[in-house]
Amino acid sequence: MADTTGSPTAWVLAGGGSFGAIQVGMLQALVAYGLVPDLVVGSSVGAINGAYFAGAPDADGLARLAAIWCGMRRSTVFPLAWGSLLRLKNGDGSTVDPSGLSGLLERCLPYQALEDARIAVHMVATNQLGGGTVTISRGPVVEAVLASCAIPAVFPPVRIGEHFLIDGAIASNTPISVALELGARRMIVLPTGFACALEAPPRGAIASILHAVTLVIAHQLASEFERCQGLAQIIMVPPLCPLAASPYDFSHAADLIQRAADQTRRWLDKGGLTRSQVAPALLAHSH
Repeated sequence: MADTTGSPTAWVLAGGGSFGAIQVGMLQALVAYGLVPDLVVGSSVGAINGAYFAGAPDADGLARLAAIWCGMRRSTVFPLAWGSLLRLKNGDGSTVDPSGLSGLLERCLPYQALEDARIAVHMVATNQLGGGTVTISRGPVVEAVLASCAIPAVFPPVRIGEHFLIDGAIASNTPISVALELGARRMIVLPTGFACALEAPPRGAIASILHAVTLVIAHQLASEFERCQGLAQIIMVPPLCPLAASPYDFSHAADLIQRAADQTRRWLDKGGLTRSQVAPALLAHSH
């Protein structure tokens, strides 16, 4: 294990669609325990939560974030445009109008530029053309979050500078390796997990895409943990398991937040911060 004495601590928030509500409960428990990170790294929905938390990193801020999640609706985040098929045919490559998510971010995020956050925050996206990981640390926060959340075939890519950017989960690297590159030698990883207790495959294209993305994220996090654990101390907060909801369903936010907060509190009280291991819920399993 690497010596982490005096080294920066990063909180790493991975993606997971509507399961991002789980991270809110985790954050509530971590903050109540008296923990504060030196930097935040977020990807996909973890970019939304990470960006908000970096601007309001306290119990009151998290209470507001929880209220935002409990008021979220699928129709707000994933509004299907009437011209979706035409947009696909004309080469837009997306089925969802990004103005819903963009408007939500503009209304709710407590600052405008990443460098104005109270805690240093970094968004992880993927270069659509080259396939590499792109870390966004400066500039408009809404634009950066949209780029990190741009799930292929769902949202259109976001152009920042010379790059066309898509969801951060698509690149081979995860926020763990990005945090390592940013100098963190101690990390607390907040995974959302995946729907391991579904009784049938997801129905609908977007639901199927989001479910597949959560499986990819879980696999990547487990692999990156194994690859990086000798280079940094990596603590992984356990995600909820079993989980039978869909990452396309926002109606369970309040329950997911409460379950995650309760579970994380128990994990902290039992010495979770002293253990460095992959959360078993991220590994292939069934119920």
